[in-house]
Amino acid sequence: MNQATRIAVLASGRGSNLQCLLDAIARGQLPAQIVGVFSDKPDAPALEKVPPHLRWARSPKDFANREAFDLALAEAVSSCQPDWVVCAGYMRILGAGFVARFDGRLINIHPSLLPLHKGLHTHARAIEAGDREHGASVHFVVPALDAGAVLAQARVPVLAGDSADTLAARVLQVEHPLLLASVQLLCSGRVTEQKGQILVDGHTLFKPLTLDSAGRLDV
Repeated sequence: MNQATRIAVLASGRGSNLQCLLDAIARGQLPAQIVGVFSDKPDAPALEKVPPHLRWARSPKDFANREAFDLALAEAVSSCQPDWVVCAGYMRILGAGFVARFDGRLINIHPSLLPLHKGLHTHARAIEAGDREHGASVHFVVPALDAGAVLAQARVPVLAGDSADTLAARVLQVEHPLLLASVQLLCSGRVTEQKGQILVDGHTLFKPLTLDSAGRLDV
C-alpha cells in the first residue's frame, strides 16, 4: 500500500506491544499510523503512549450492560476509520456485535501456541501441562475465546526450572517481533480472511506462519 495503513489498537495494560508498533513506525519499518488507542481501563499506561486526541477509555461499569459498552467502543473505533484493529493486551472479551462490525480486519496477539491454552494464565498452564514448547500466536478474532484462524506463531522452549514469570519473559521477547512481522504483512495488503480461512497472496494458509530467529515470517 502506498498510503499508510490506519491501525486502531485496543489495550488494557502497559502497552508494550503498542510501543513496539509505534517504534517501528518511527523507524520507518511499518508503513502505518496509529489512529486511536482504546481501553476498558481509564488508567491503562498504554493510553499515555499516544497524544490525548487519540485516546478513548471508558469503564464497562459505567454502562448498563456488556452490549452497551461494546456498542460505544465500536462507535469510537469506527469513527477513526481503521483499516485494521489490533488487540494488543486487551483483556476483555469482545462481543459478537463488535466482532461482526470489524470482521476480517480484527486481530489479537495471545501468549500461547493456539489452540493450546486459550484464555488466561497461559504460562503456568503450559508448565503444568509439561509442554516442551510455548510461545505466542497472532489470530483473527471471532466471538469464541481465542478461537479464530491463526495467522502466525513464534515458539520458545520451556526450560527445566521455569516459573510462569521466567517463561512469560521469554515469550515476551518473541511476542513483540511476532506482532510487528504480522502487522507488516497485513499492511502489505497480502492477507485476507474469509469465513474463517486466511488467504495469503490469494492462497489458502493451511498452517500458521512461523517467525524465524531474524524476526521474519516464512511467507
